[in-house]
Amino acid sequence: MSKVKDLYSFDPAEVIDPPRGLLPTLRRIGPGMILSASIVGSGELIATTTLGAEVGYVCLWVILLSCFIKPAIQAEIGRYSVSTGETGLAGFNHVPGPKLGVNWIVWGWVAMICMTRFQIGAMFGGVAQVLNQLMPSIPSNVFVIALLGVTLLLLLGGGYERIEGLATIKVALFTMLTFLAAMLMFRSPENFSWAAIQDGLTFQLPAGGFTTAVAVFGITGVGASELFMYPYWCVEKGYARFSGKQDGTDSWRRRAMGWIGVMHLDILASMFIYTVATIAFYLLGAGILHTRGLDPGERGNMIPILSNMYTQTLGGWALPLFYIGAIATLYGTIFAATAAESRVAADLCRLLGKFDATDYAARLRYRRAFVWILTCVSAGLYLLVQSPVSMVKAGGVAQASMLPAIAIGALYLRHKRLPPEVRPNHWITAGLWLASITTIAMMAYYTYRLVV
Repeated sequence: MSKVKDLYSFDPAEVIDPPRGLLPTLRRIGPGMILSASIVGSGELIATTTLGAEVGYVCLWVILLSCFIKPAIQAEIGRYSVSTGETGLAGFNHVPGPKLGVNWIVWGWVAMICMTRFQIGAMFGGVAQVLNQLMPSIPSNVFVIALLGVTLLLLLGGGYERIEGLATIKVALFTMLTFLAAMLMFRSPENFSWAAIQDGLTFQLPAGGFTTAVAVFGITGVGASELFMYPYWCVEKGYARFSGKQDGTDSWRRRAMGWIGVMHLDILASMFIYTVATIAFYLLGAGILHTRGLDPGERGNMIPILSNMYTQTLGGWALPLFYIGAIATLYGTIFAATAAESRVAADLCRLLGKFDATDYAARLRYRRAFVWILTCVSAGLYLLVQSPVSMVKAGGVAQASMLPAIAIGALYLRHKRLPPEVRPNHWITAGLWLASITTIAMMAYYTYRLVV
């Protein structure tokens, strides 16, 4: 049996120069596509449309801010991993503060990931509800158990390439359908007006739907979970290995900056995709569901209500396409998020001293164990709660609450740990500070609203 390749260690034989030209560079992107598969799911199809249904167009600015501000933090965390080869948790574990085996940010990730089990459980429930619409004689709970089995089979046998390929197909399918539905809605004055869009850009928060707005800020665009995930996909894609181990030479700096540039294109491409999808979902929720008084949070009726976004714009013929797209989108979130979180959880065990960094076989064993744990807990929570919208909100608020810690960690890595040869220019650093301050201010205001 051939030895499994260790994707987390440097090998001089793998050092290669970064690609030149747009097309060769595009062939090297991929981590962002996996993130997009995770993003264009619970955040967009459920939380974003629910926010639009609850408050109309008034929170459009929250959607835009969420999509545009957090990639600056994502890029800095990715820059650190590409240049050092360290994983995301390993990097954050350097941040000063309380420590018990690992530091406070890492334990914060543990707390957040426990809450996001509700979010992934909602995806099991959403897919099960779609399948129940297609086959009403089979209860949704039976489909949840069947989906659990399929997910275990796929994840226990899949490496990076399989996950990237499935994620890319899934993102392309539903994004195009949703974008088309939103474009057709523009032709209906009863559902859409430019005056309403202008109101949605006036930086106001609704009296009702505030918790949903915070949840949406936490999980749309690059959510807190994705910010922790991204460095792992960059490492497995090979950006750090291709750069080589840091040795301070000009050739290393040139390679590292080149692969960081590839990573930046990866971030921009995924940002374009999920921003288009997120805005389309929000506009459909505000224009179709809000104007008709439809609430996706009604117990057991989420999928039938959400389907109105497509049947009311594209026509009744679009219902089967919605079902297919919803299955692909929601299940893609289960698949991509669990694949990433099992990797991060295994790395947590490494940081706690459960296995050595050079023991890749042990890393894989822990990863497989966490695939079982994460999927079974998520599916079990849906069977207990049976309310996908509430479950997504719970996970979203947990993610939003973690964003300030991630912003602080990114600033620390930038100024205290990043190799000086690959430090970004002043404009990029200013963007990181702006994104961090904005994120912290948003959550401080949320805390103030809760107390007052």
